Amino acid sequence: MATLPLRALTLRQLQFFSVLVEEGQFGRAARRLAITQPALSNAIKQMEKLLGAELLTRSTHRLELTPVGAEVLARTDFLVNTFEVALRDIESTVQRGRAFVRVGVIPSASARVAAAASEFLKGGQRDVELAWRDAPSTTLLAELRSGQLDMAVAAITEPPGGLTCIDLFRDPLVLVVRRDHALAAAGDANWEAIGKERLVLFESGSMPALGNPARAQFAQGAEPYRVSYSETLYALVRSGQALGLMPRLYTASLRDDPELVVVPLLKPLVERRVVLAYLPGPMRNVVAQELIAFLRDRLPQAGEATARRMTKGTRARR
Repeated sequence: MATLPLRALTLRQLQFFSVLVEEGQFGRAARRLAITQPALSNAIKQMEKLLGAELLTRSTHRLELTPVGAEVLARTDFLVNTFEVALRDIESTVQRGRAFVRVGVIPSASARVAAAASEFLKGGQRDVELAWRDAPSTTLLAELRSGQLDMAVAAITEPPGGLTCIDLFRDPLVLVVRRDHALAAAGDANWEAIGKERLVLFESGSMPALGNPARAQFAQGAEPYRVSYSETLYALVRSGQALGLMPRLYTASLRDDPELVVVPLLKPLVERRVVLAYLPGPMRNVVAQELIAFLRDRLPQAGEATARRMTKGTRARR
């Protein structure tokens, strides 16, 4: 239980602090909050007095968070974001008679998650409004911790702190090669078969943690190209400049591609974990709980079906 001075903290003070840090300057923050600069300054001083610690170091040109201020900010953002989302929940329920749920998803899993969510909406008895957020896993998990999302389907290589994670399926790395490449006819490949050929892979997300150790183990040749988008990766493969290395989820669109072939990469089999993540503790609303339970059961089945289709396609090429 909070001590008596801390109970005097108000949500408005927390909102002031969050906006001030975001703007980085008292004048801009005061204008955004529609209050005077002295009123904002006094509110922050009162907050520091109640906490018994300095939150900001002030200079003529900028503000900097103290170590304590950084810790307080993380919790402040969570409270402010949760409050704002809760208000939207109430507004949606009262004015439109529907619940509001925010879902985050990595782009490579979006088709699968959207299809499962559509099943949930068609089969449910409640009127629900879903808000979608697609972003890299690191961004989704950060927004989940800050209260901006109710749940997220993300790819991880190690357990993220402060979140509950349900394993949905494993997503292995595969090679993307031209149809006239020798590996295309082999059906599958091991890391040694790559030899000294240059690779192209994503520069962010789970790829550095997954691809780099395997490359180092088998002494792959030139430093790989690193790109942000799958279109660029495919273009480099089509032009013969590199072999693509990517998670299998990204390759669904290549099933009938006339130029490119997806080759399972074995020995070792390198996989990322695709999880359904959410904050531990009570959920904001009942519908979010129901959707989590539905996705937990539905998405692993979809993952198994996709794996069977990929295996069937590989055998057919042989």
